[in-house]
Amino acid sequence: MNEVTTVFLEFWKRRRAVLAYDWDLIDWEEEEDEIRPQFEAKYSKKERMNPISGKPEPYQAFTDKYSRLVVSASGIFFMILVVIAAVFGIVIYRVITVSTFAAFGWALIRNNSQVATTGTAVCINFCIIMLLNVLYEKVALLLTNLEQPRTESEWDNSFTLKMFLFQFVNLNSSTFYIAFFLGRFTGRPGAYLRLINRWKLEECHPSGCLIDLCLQMGIIMVLKQTWNNFMELGYPLIQNWWTRRRLRREHGPNAKATFPQWERDYNLQPMNAYGLFDEYLEMILQFGFTTIFVAAFPLAPLLALLNNVIEIRLDAYKFVTQWRRPLPSQAKDIGIWYGILEGIGILSVITNAFVIAVTSDFIPRLVYAYKYGPCAGQGRAGEGCMRGYVNASLSVFRVSDFERRSQYRTNGSDLFGEAVKYCRYRDYRDPPDSAEPYSYTLQFWHVLAARLAFIIVFEHMVFAIKTLIAYLIPDLPKDLRDRMRREKYLIQEMMYEAELERLQKEKNEKKRKVRAHHKEWP
Repeated sequence: MNEVTTVFLEFWKRRRAVLAYDWDLIDWEEEEDEIRPQFEAKYSKKERMNPISGKPEPYQAFTDKYSRLVVSASGIFFMILVVIAAVFGIVIYRVITVSTFAAFGWALIRNNSQVATTGTAVCINFCIIMLLNVLYEKVALLLTNLEQPRTESEWDNSFTLKMFLFQFVNLNSSTFYIAFFLGRFTGRPGAYLRLINRWKLEECHPSGCLIDLCLQMGIIMVLKQTWNNFMELGYPLIQNWWTRRRLRREHGPNAKATFPQWERDYNLQPMNAYGLFDEYLEMILQFGFTTIFVAAFPLAPLLALLNNVIEIRLDAYKFVTQWRRPLPSQAKDIGIWYGILEGIGILSVITNAFVIAVTSDFIPRLVYAYKYGPCAGQGRAGEGCMRGYVNASLSVFRVSDFERRSQYRTNGSDLFGEAVKYCRYRDYRDPPDSAEPYSYTLQFWHVLAARLAFIIVFEHMVFAIKTLIAYLIPDLPKDLRDRMRREKYLIQEMMYEAELERLQKEKNEKKRKVRAHHKEWP
């Protein structure tokens, strides 16, 4: 998927070049931005000479500029801490709820306490995400105005970066927690780590953390796409319905038919203050969601494709029938958004490497097949080489070693006919009768070393392939490059012919003057 991301970005470069050529924007350079009125009003008392235009302009001192940047960065860091606090609150909810559901009276909930906890936590997390997004927009606007950017393009880039950073962290923080932290620091039976010395930290599903991660991503993705589509189309529909109702009340039931077209268009909803910013942000966040954890949730690209097919038609209907006509403006490319896409592509390589190596069972299975399984030492891992893997991935625990607060309610004699003395759990630890009971085995260290080696090799290989793909795919299509060369050649020919014609005219004019001078000679 990481190579697909690179191919997508490279082909977008080609598509952008074609669009820029068709709209005659290849050589178009945006004129120097006008200074923002807010900046000019703030720093009009201190001016300096512009080295390009040679005119005096407002000047922001170095200390003032960077002190504002430091305050803005502190605000960003604080809001990220708010997200982490929200995730910690979800963790506490999961820790308390899983114990409550495990002792629930309803058998369906009790037997599926892990899934019930994850499902309810994801729904609560989604509500928190949507509430914080409203707060983040106001904070990003406040911090951007606090920085006092000099031009409109600087303001747009600063605001875009903050909004993306806030919403990206808000959307993906809980996913990162489940992928890389859930169940990693719970301890072991008999020595569990507890929250406030009371609740045991949550563990992954017995089949692994990928189940929790898939559930988290699936619910968040479906709910967010559904909510976005409703807000993009449902909200303007409701607003326009209310406007039509008000007009009928003020001008009669047939008021709309008597209005000219321009007035009916004016009564539609105005485009939001940030133009296409929300559309870009939605697509960029979806791009990150489908690439960063695609190894854990391969269904994400399909869901994104289905959403985008629907999104195209909804946006077309919204722009044509629900919004006023937006004001067009020239743009050579998508600006800072392309850099954000490239950053997401790099981050996706790292996260997918960690998902495969740490979250999934790929590396433990590989180590067992080549080192500890029936095919160990044979240099192959074919059929039957994984026999005994489940048993090798489980450690033995003596029931009598449970801590007092974890004492079992029954000794198992009602199910097995005799008291259970030992149980199994997922880990690589020595048995209780060994010289160092419950210490890590050699297999644990082999798996850890293999995971680290895989991450390093995987990242370097993928980055090398990404660089090779970017080198092999030219930024301009061949036919477009030929058309541009042809156009350049024709322009040079026209300039050459024009210059040749000018020189010929000068030469003829000079000859006429010489002949006239000879005729005047006595």
